[in-house]
Amino acid sequence: MAGPAWPIAEKLRQGGALSAAELVRLVRHRTPELAEYLAKAARAACEAVYGDALFARGLIEVSNICRNDCYYCGIRRSNRSVGRYRLAPEDVLACAEEGWRAGFRTFVLQGGEDAALTDAWLCAVVEGLKAAHPGCAITLSVGERSLESYRRLRAAGADRYLLRHETATAAHYRQLHPRSLTLEGRMACLQALREAGFAVGAGFMVGSPGQTAAHLAADLVFVQQFRPEMCGIGPFVPHHATPFATHPAGSVELTCYLLSIIRLMNPAVLLPATTALEALDAEGRGRAVRAGANVVMPNLSPPAVQGSYQLYDNKPAGGEAAQQLWDALACKARGWGKCLVEDRGDPAPAGVAGPSSAGGGGFVSPGTAPAHGCPSSPCSISQKLKEA
Repeated sequence: MAGPAWPIAEKLRQGGALSAAELVRLVRHRTPELAEYLAKAARAACEAVYGDALFARGLIEVSNICRNDCYYCGIRRSNRSVGRYRLAPEDVLACAEEGWRAGFRTFVLQGGEDAALTDAWLCAVVEGLKAAHPGCAITLSVGERSLESYRRLRAAGADRYLLRHETATAAHYRQLHPRSLTLEGRMACLQALREAGFAVGAGFMVGSPGQTAAHLAADLVFVQQFRPEMCGIGPFVPHHATPFATHPAGSVELTCYLLSIIRLMNPAVLLPATTALEALDAEGRGRAVRAGANVVMPNLSPPAVQGSYQLYDNKPAGGEAAQQLWDALACKARGWGKCLVEDRGDPAPAGVAGPSSAGGGGFVSPGTAPAHGCPSSPCSISQKLKEA
């Protein structure tokens, strides 16, 4: 265990908080041996809380219309070559219905910052999903909104919210976004989400243009201090119709290394093995799970639109039926030493040990709202939207 980063890795493994300087050293002095050491420790930390459970989230990409012009994103406003779409509420419910029958118990509604995704639209869809599937959890990922908006969405029954911070360094944030978007604004939204009662997901890109070891250390310091219930990180993958089209992709190896660090910082965090990993490495998700990830997010969106939600090039878009996705993941999970569970996969409270095998967690996230008994048919949702 020679090398400048080994004592820091051991401190992390034993539960010690790391300084920015220590994290810079840990990032800069990564070796295959150190990565495997931390991955083994991260797997043990994950299993101590969640057992061998692998949680599945059914991803439904509701709209690829976006008002923003982020320099790295394939659905940025300036990209005129993408075919824009927005799912109807009944399409969202149909995707979830198929997913529910297959075994999915959490649905992630993701979209660009589309002005048509109003509070009324989203609340009606959330209420409809909760009525149709009272035991499900709903995660939203629809960008920056006001505290009042987040409160309305939470009251409608949404349980979790994903909003990647992208980078915790203001100057780097400016390199990745137009002037209308600021790190201060993004961090304010994350705080507002917590105030509104959501289980909050943050996260960042690995290998994004201009990123340094110090930037990654700042991201890790933020994750260590904010302690999001979920943390989604993935390698930067360029898109051909963005200003960063020729920038090299991020590293799968570094991403997995950082996943292990984040797991050890907070053993109860929910860590996705992101799709971007598979855009660079067919075995990317398995490598992430072996590094400490415990969540997968297969795509339940209608096959006809999956090709239009291209945040980056080579994004996997198979279009398989929900049952096929579930069965394939269950098989892969066994090869990864996990068991795909039919469970909401709520974040465990810090310090709470989970099950030893395939029962999932059944943990209730902070402030989980009860199921809402409103009408669930597509007609009733459309009526709600008309009334709003």
